[in-house]
Amino acid sequence: MDRFERQYILPGFGKEAQHKLEQAKVLVIGAGGLGCPVLLYLAAAGVGTIGIVDGDVVSLSNLNRQVLFGEGDLGLYKAETAAHFLKAKYHDIKINCIPEFITTQNIKAIFSKYDLIIDGSDNFPTRYLVNDACVLMGKPLVFGAVYQNEGQVAILNGNGQNSINYRDIFPDPPTAYEIPNCNETGVLGVLPGIIGTLQAAETIKYLTGYGETLVDKMLFYNLLSHQAYTMELSKNQDSKKGIPSSMEALEATDYAVVCGDGDSIDWEEAFALLNKFPGGTLVDVREADEFPKLKGFKYQSVPLDLIDEKHQEWLNSELILLFCQSGVRSLKAVKMLEKHFPGKKIHSISGGIEAPDSPIYK
Repeated sequence: MDRFERQYILPGFGKEAQHKLEQAKVLVIGAGGLGCPVLLYLAAAGVGTIGIVDGDVVSLSNLNRQVLFGEGDLGLYKAETAAHFLKAKYHDIKINCIPEFITTQNIKAIFSKYDLIIDGSDNFPTRYLVNDACVLMGKPLVFGAVYQNEGQVAILNGNGQNSINYRDIFPDPPTAYEIPNCNETGVLGVLPGIIGTLQAAETIKYLTGYGETLVDKMLFYNLLSHQAYTMELSKNQDSKKGIPSSMEALEATDYAVVCGDGDSIDWEEAFALLNKFPGGTLVDVREADEFPKLKGFKYQSVPLDLIDEKHQEWLNSELILLFCQSGVRSLKAVKMLEKHFPGKKIHSISGGIEAPDSPIYK
């Protein structure tokens, strides 16, 4: 018996649609709360080639929603662990593992190998970078996002040059500290499971032409009330102004700065400042159970929710540098400390542990 029999006996689907899935090449950005259900269902459905790009490692706090991982995977790369799981389960599909974060420098080479992009990221610099690259390279983008008890799904750039893109909906990026991610606000694991599964469903429908898709539409879902509605999206005449004119221009764009990360510096600048100001302090604002840990450097660990309580510890520090997993929480910590220490040199390290120049890669 064919393992896809229940799919191709569906009226309107058939073996032709199954063949389209087998020929498809799909890239999933992020093997997190959204990416895990996306990967599970695309692999189970028989998508022929699946790429997984994620430079993060598994932490204990991930396990309530990132269902490809268990306690034995703590500290391991998510992309590699997810790829190993899927390869063991489905030997007839090709899984490409890319244990890196998507950046302006690698995005063109990675995207060029795939027909469709699925965004499971959780920060605005990545979302805008992915959107802009999809527009410039003509790639359809299956978008998903969650915030507390609500989620959204849409297919962007899925209808040629006149398609809706992310900047049509949100032309101006919020600053990183204006809208928190699930590390700060919390999330029930089932919500990204639902939204990620919907992303997988829309991907299958788009690739095969089966049913009505969310091209140029956005689905809104509320977990607490189970209310859901779909909104038709419209073009914003100013949306193209924020998109770089070419991939070369995109490579020269600093998306951390574009998304309001103005108080940030990179790791190289951070260590140069620490050498210049020996009385400076390096602070990790992640939770204690988050990985990977920095080795070979002296730093303090103070979770974000304790920054106000502990701020007196840095009264005599001439410089305070803060980092987290992606640079979001550390920016919030900068704003909190600036209220206590106006005029003091306080910076967030852009991209945090996930930054391409992070010392964990050296």
